[in-house]
Formats: sequence, structure tokens, C-alpha cells
Amino acid sequence: MDEKITPILHTENAQASEAWYGRLGFVRQWEHRFGPGFPLFLCISRGPMQIFLSEHRDDARPDTLLYLHVGDIEAVAAEFGVAIEEAPWGREIHLTDPDGNRLRIGST
Repeated sequence: MDEKITPILHTENAQASEAWYGRLGFVRQWEHRFGPGFPLFLCISRGPMQIFLSEHRDDARPDTLLYLHVGDIEAVAAEFGVAIEEAPWGREIHLTDPDGNRLRIGST
């Protein structure tokens, strides 16, 4: 098995966040609830990248920063209507998800 790390992001509404991350090419892998009416916990992925979205109050802090490396930065920038910036280390864009988590997305 390949080793990896999976960030957990807090969300107030996992289904709304899932739709937003869907615009980045992420798709649902699985979900979990401890019972009816309990907070939703989702796993989403895009290729080898995986993120957990949690409605549980103490799972993660808001305003987290993730850096994603993608091969289609032009398509992502167009989807969100943002300009690509030229940084000393490469091309990137900056986005904020519906819960205030920040994403820097760079070209591979």
C-alpha cells in the first residue's frame, strides 16, 4: 500500500461542500453517519488526492490551507473565473471553499 496523508476539513454542510469540490473534479467515495440526524462525514477524491469533509464540530479547524497540485490549472481557473498567478515556484490560483478553507492550486 502506498503511504499518504488525508486532510480533514470542517464543513457546516458536507453535501454543499461536496458540490463545490465537484467543480474541482472531486467525487464522493463514501460517507458515514453514526445514526439518523448525526453529522455527515464524507470522503471525496480526485485521482490520488483525497479529502475528508466533516460536519463534526471538533474534527477540524476552519480556515485551513491546502495546496493541491493539478495538471489542468487552466480548466480549474476557468471553472472558478479566477486568474492564474505566476509565482516564483510556478503557476497557481487561490480559492476559498464555502466554509472558509483556503486552497492554493498549482500546476504540476
